[in-house]
Amino acid sequence: MIITDERLRASADLLTEMLPYVDKFHGKQIVVKYGGNAMVDVSLKNEFARDVVLMKKIGMHPIIVHGGGAQISTSIKAAGLETHFVDGLRVTDEATMKIVENVLVNDVNERIVDLIRENGGQAFGLGGRKNGQFIHAKKIQSPLKSLRSNKPIDIGFVGEVEAIKTSLLKTNSEGGWIPVIAPVGLDEKGNSYNINADTVAGHVAEAINAEKFIILTNTHGVEDENGELIAELHSDDIHGLIDTGVISGGMIPKLDCVLHALDCGVHSVHIIDGRLEKAILLEIFTDKGIGTMISADKSILTGHRGESWSEKAA
Repeated sequence: MIITDERLRASADLLTEMLPYVDKFHGKQIVVKYGGNAMVDVSLKNEFARDVVLMKKIGMHPIIVHGGGAQISTSIKAAGLETHFVDGLRVTDEATMKIVENVLVNDVNERIVDLIRENGGQAFGLGGRKNGQFIHAKKIQSPLKSLRSNKPIDIGFVGEVEAIKTSLLKTNSEGGWIPVIAPVGLDEKGNSYNINADTVAGHVAEAINAEKFIILTNTHGVEDENGELIAELHSDDIHGLIDTGVISGGMIPKLDCVLHALDCGVHSVHIIDGRLEKAILLEIFTDKGIGTMISADKSILTGHRGESWSEKAA
């Protein structure tokens, strides 16, 4: 019998294309930074949960690190407080930190865990005071300076990662569970700190020597000066792109995390558009992917995904 339905044929072709990647990444740990529209749109939230459960069921070990900036801002406004940012970092006084911790750890984290369970997976939350000091943090030591006065600004309970308690990840992840991590750390005195979710995800990927580190964004990936997607990037190319202004704004701190993760042994990092349905599956299991793949290993950058930056620049 000849299949005439184009959708069925496309689905069958996709399954065939997936097979070698299923085998290649079986048993591998994949860190996913979950944020942007993918966390807000109801349809995309369910798609994300199903995709993560599928990854787990076919033998991969996904680990989720989520953001929650929009939800935090909404709660701060509802409490009658104001939100201030300095160089992209939320100024976090004691009252704001209580809201941040409640939103990220007790609300957003638990909602994601529940969503994964509703879609057939097993998940558990980490971060903040859950399961002890999973993220060992400290206050950011280098104070930012005001552009007006050039005086140091204390941005409050904003932290950086000192260490990740990987034993919790290994035991539970390999035991069939999907860890869901809120970007809230504790110091030795039990103080909570608000930490950039990209930074936490990068440190988690480094700590477990992840096969892949995937960042969901509201952009197609890394784009060239004409706004066209760069399919592949070698880590050595990134500084040049920043220096020439091709990469700017909010993409710079993300790529700082990318470079640090690659330097610490992560095999490849993927910046993809979380606004697309099946974004993670299309990036991991298809030949061309949908976003930008970055690696320090030139043998991984084969060119089969599309035009690389070196080809564009040539």
